Amino acid sequence: MPLPRLIILIIGLCIIIGLIIWLINSIYRLYISISFTAPLLANFLIFLIMGLLGLLIYAFIYYFNIFSSRKKSRRRNKRYANLKLPEQKTEAAQENLNAIRRQLETIQDKVAQKALLNRSQEIAENLRRGEFKVVVFGTGSAGKTSLVNALLGEIIGQVQATMGTTKIGETYSLKLKGLSREILITDTPGILEAGIEGTEREQLARQLATEADLLLFVVDNDLRQSEYKPLQILVDIGKRSLLVFNKVDLYTEEEETQILQQLKERVKSFIPEQDVISVAANPQSFPSQTGQKVQPSPDILPLIKRLATILRAEGEDLIADNILLQSQRLGEEARNLIDRQRKRQSDQIIDRYQWISAGVIAVTPLPVVDMLATAAVNAQMVIEIGKVYGCEINSDRGKELALSLGRTLVSLGVVKGAIDLLGKALQLHIATYLVGKAIQGVTAAYLTRIAGKSFVEYFRQDQDWGDGGMTEVVQRQFQLSRKDEFLKAFVKDAITKVVQPLSDSWEEETEEMEDRKPLKQPPLQQQAVLEDEEEDDW
Repeated sequence: MPLPRLIILIIGLCIIIGLIIWLINSIYRLYISISFTAPLLANFLIFLIMGLLGLLIYAFIYYFNIFSSRKKSRRRNKRYANLKLPEQKTEAAQENLNAIRRQLETIQDKVAQKALLNRSQEIAENLRRGEFKVVVFGTGSAGKTSLVNALLGEIIGQVQATMGTTKIGETYSLKLKGLSREILITDTPGILEAGIEGTEREQLARQLATEADLLLFVVDNDLRQSEYKPLQILVDIGKRSLLVFNKVDLYTEEEETQILQQLKERVKSFIPEQDVISVAANPQSFPSQTGQKVQPSPDILPLIKRLATILRAEGEDLIADNILLQSQRLGEEARNLIDRQRKRQSDQIIDRYQWISAGVIAVTPLPVVDMLATAAVNAQMVIEIGKVYGCEINSDRGKELALSLGRTLVSLGVVKGAIDLLGKALQLHIATYLVGKAIQGVTAAYLTRIAGKSFVEYFRQDQDWGDGGMTEVVQRQFQLSRKDEFLKAFVKDAITKVVQPLSDSWEEETEEMEDRKPLKQPPLQQQAVLEDEEEDDW
């Protein structure tokens, strides 16, 4: 009971008790004074006053009952109002699927596009059908198939199976009393199996588990760390889960109680205590007095009761939550695929412009600031990267962004740092007469790359530099471009695309100069001949 109501009740009772004491005293005096002259009238007044007092107490209790019923009614109405929630989630999932299909139209990889379209159609079909999808998940030896057999009441697979018997996800239909929807139970391959095939089956099992409305995670002992982690991951992504402790017939009652308590303690942070259930899906047979083997019936009634309770109370929400989760995960996968596609396209643009910039600067060396303005932050490159990310910007906006980033590069010392870094990296590969041109050209390419990568981050975040602004983005890209593995590959490309063409050009110019020298020498040769003739005459 809420504190204000409790205080009102106590105060009311105190007042009533006080009134009763006062009334009893007053009634007694009144009765004494009247009874001497009119005994019948005195008795009538006593009964009348007692009736009024009872009516007062009844009215007080009735008021509190009405107050409580109204609150219960409001709670009930609120609960019924919440029944619209699954419909809202379903509508959100449908809208999400429509948005995903529009996204998929931009994917260039036709194979990946078709696979994602097929999955979106599967989710849409699940949305229309609306069966309860229960997935049985766990290690290969935990008795998953036996549990499914017991739930269905008929043999559907190999009982007492060895590791790896269930190689694909097998789905069966089940009806529970009181549920209008059909229940689809999927028996998955075991996790934690050895070998390549075991790994592949585990991946399939995990995929099936992520598609469940309700997950039955089966163990046959205390949770191992290798089992705890996948269970926690599935719960974290939103999977409603029951932890089923199977094969309890192999333990004493004391051992069963101890293991069950340990399981509840381990998962109490993400699975309620009532959702940890012990069963014996396929109890061990035992010999009877006549020597014949007796096969006990499966003991899974607690699981069936809990399963029915959850599906009746939460079933609609579970279906809606799962459909919404599946559509969101598919949308995230589509966005990641599109992001990788855009990254590849942006890298091609950056690669093209960085070597164009290098060629321009190498041929016509400029001061550092001019070099930066014309090569490192080319406005046309900014416009093309923006188009890749669906951001249409005009030439003026491109120039504005380019110049702004150029000033940031200068203010942070990135230009000087790039020249020093590349000068040291190139000094062993460049002839002395090419140092100036080569370093400026390669630096222009390097700065163009940093600028381009920075703009990719800008457009990825919907034309926003983030909390740290342009400065943080540029600094991060500069640090990434200083890594040895990148720098070695960049310098190797720079030698091929900048240094080598410069060397070839220099050699051609030298050869041309050499070819022109003989044309200027005849007058000198003639002068030498004349001098020789003069000596002979002498």
